[in-house]
Amino acid sequence: MELLRIEHLTKKYGDNVVLRDINLSVKKGEVIVVVGPSGCGKSTLLRCINALEPIQSGRVLLDGEEIDPKGRDLAKKRQKIGMVFQSYELFPHLNVMDNLLIAPRKVQKRDKSEAEKEARELLAKVGLSDKEKSYPRELSGGQKQRVAIVRALCMHPEILLFDEVTAALDPEMVREVLNVMLSLAKQGRTMIIVTHEMQFARAVADRVIFIDEGVIAEEATPEKFFTAPKTERARKFLDIFEFKKETVDDEEH
Repeated sequence: MELLRIEHLTKKYGDNVVLRDINLSVKKGEVIVVVGPSGCGKSTLLRCINALEPIQSGRVLLDGEEIDPKGRDLAKKRQKIGMVFQSYELFPHLNVMDNLLIAPRKVQKRDKSEAEKEARELLAKVGLSDKEKSYPRELSGGQKQRVAIVRALCMHPEILLFDEVTAALDPEMVREVLNVMLSLAKQGRTMIIVTHEMQFARAVADRVIFIDEGVIAEEATPEKFFTAPKTERARKFLDIFEFKKETVDDEEH
């Protein structure tokens, strides 16, 4: 069943065309990984899906309904889209539990005890049961990012967007965050993931979207993309990462 559809999306900053005629359909439970060189428009695409950036033409539909940045029901539709940013975006003056409860309580008007119960269950699943009273400054980068993922899940989104969520982490913290995302994929969550972690991309993706110079240059299963990319541009991109088929071990991810 189709959950998200992007039709002829074009995004410009002044005369600079960042995304050009993007068309993409995402099924419920599908994991899409978006890869490409820096500055190609990957993160901008996620922000356009969530109406954080205005678009110049085209449209984005969730459950068949257009996400209109000027629409009166935008806030309600955004609740269906969970976004996890590279920079965590946690409130520094609130502890972990209060960070998790602020949106369910204020936006969705949910019962405090019910929201707290769910937040504790989710914290346990990401290995952070002992951190609910900690403040962001007391957490490692990997812990902050796991809290940010839990915060998105607390809103019961239909689709999750991940924008380079491991880019700011030390190497030893990357795996703990990727393991949480891999677990979500196994649960059947619908996700669009922008990442430079190529081995993780191959392990988690149902489809890989390769963006170059603002267009979808290639779209394939991870097996086909990583072992036999169709375009010369994709081959050169993968060569930068020195990606070798024999180095991939799905069990490690």
